[in-house]
Amino acid sequence: MSECHNQFSKILPLVAVFRLIGCIALLGYSSPLVAQSTADSDPLRRLNASVEALVKKVSPSVVQIAVTGYGAVGESDRGNAGLTLGRQHAIGSGFIIDPAGYIITNAHVVNEAQQIQVILPVVPSDSTPRGSLSYRGEVLPAHVVGISPAVDLAVIKIDTATSLPALPLANYADLLQGQMVFAFGSPQGLPNSVTMGVLSATARQTDADSAMVYIQTDAPINPGNSGGPLVNVNGEVVGVNTFILSQSGGNEGLGFAIPSAIIKITFQQIQQFGHVHHGEIGVAVQTISPELATSLNLPRNFGIIVSDVLPGGTAEAAGVQVQDIVTSVDGVPVNSVPYFGFHMMTHASGDNVHLEVLRGSLPFAFDIRVMQRPHEIDHLASLADPTKSLVRPLGILGIEIDSKIATELPGLRDPYGILVVARAAGSTAEVPLVSGDVIRKLNGMPMTTLDKLRTALQAVPRGVPIALQVQRDERLMFLSFRLDRF
Repeated sequence: MSECHNQFSKILPLVAVFRLIGCIALLGYSSPLVAQSTADSDPLRRLNASVEALVKKVSPSVVQIAVTGYGAVGESDRGNAGLTLGRQHAIGSGFIIDPAGYIITNAHVVNEAQQIQVILPVVPSDSTPRGSLSYRGEVLPAHVVGISPAVDLAVIKIDTATSLPALPLANYADLLQGQMVFAFGSPQGLPNSVTMGVLSATARQTDADSAMVYIQTDAPINPGNSGGPLVNVNGEVVGVNTFILSQSGGNEGLGFAIPSAIIKITFQQIQQFGHVHHGEIGVAVQTISPELATSLNLPRNFGIIVSDVLPGGTAEAAGVQVQDIVTSVDGVPVNSVPYFGFHMMTHASGDNVHLEVLRGSLPFAFDIRVMQRPHEIDHLASLADPTKSLVRPLGILGIEIDSKIATELPGLRDPYGILVVARAAGSTAEVPLVSGDVIRKLNGMPMTTLDKLRTALQAVPRGVPIALQVQRDERLMFLSFRLDRF
């Protein structure tokens, strides 16, 4: 009995210790060793820590973009005829793609902007109070490097900042439905926001006639998120948040982002040329109809067929023939003309495209080098002489439009003006002109020669607003700004 009592007395302190540890855990207190053990074994805690680390990694590269422009701000007491034009402000998002100050955003965020400011995020330190409301960081001016309205992407640049934290792009081919993603940006103008969701679809066409394909996500996206990055668990950008489908105007779980493959090509092209060169392999395709399949005795009555092969092109050299039925591009089945066009958009000059076709009932495969489709501005840019074409106050190289050049610019409204062929190297002028713009008028005066444009600019006192009428993408618009320095 006494032996049993002794053993029981030894057990009692151990039971008390275990009870004490249990009570402490229930109260939320634990020793570092116990807390570490719990964190290591709890999947939710590990997920929470991973998300925190990801946000800390990505946030320094996500910026706010403040845009100032002019537009209708209200009506007078005379109704629609009395619309008042005034200064408008908008907030969008973007992310740093290159440490030299290059930033990706949506074209619709900065299009027609007179002034662009980039607000760099505040990078919290260990001493920053939790829940701090001091999110506003350094505000720096930026200018548009180039815009691609076709894919709704723009590249802007901060000239006064270097060694900025840039985000890498994900490989679009690695995206899978159901992968976890995070949307960063400034929804409704609220900075430093992040939401979480999954990839609902990796390829979604919202317009059956358009070659553009989007990533769909259920990560909450709202107005103000436009231009911000959609990232994966590795902190790589899988897409640029662009638009939502919503009946209420707010998030309903139907958000769409421009894929990383399009971002990569667009950035490279704009950085090099100021505009986008679309790749091609020298073929034209069209939809197979049941009638066409019957009349040509095709092996299938759906999909796409090669209707033309460009003489001297890389597809002809590879062996592609008219009437070949395209079955896949780069291993991905392709059954529509727009989707074929999308795959061409994701390739740059010099890339190889793997094309699989049916010729009769026999399969063939080709590796075809992508050619660079010429841009109408490129051959005109060669006419610019840096010593004669420089318009220093605007920071551009321009050429005068004469009757010969006018015939090479489809959609030109009138056969006069100054064609912007490039931004001047090293210029710090903050003027919202892009390559391809046609300067028609300055403060209402027609600009027909470079000398006339330079003289008109010199006559404007420093700091006084200037209004340029320009033609951009076959549309007329006004650009208003101040020249604070020459």
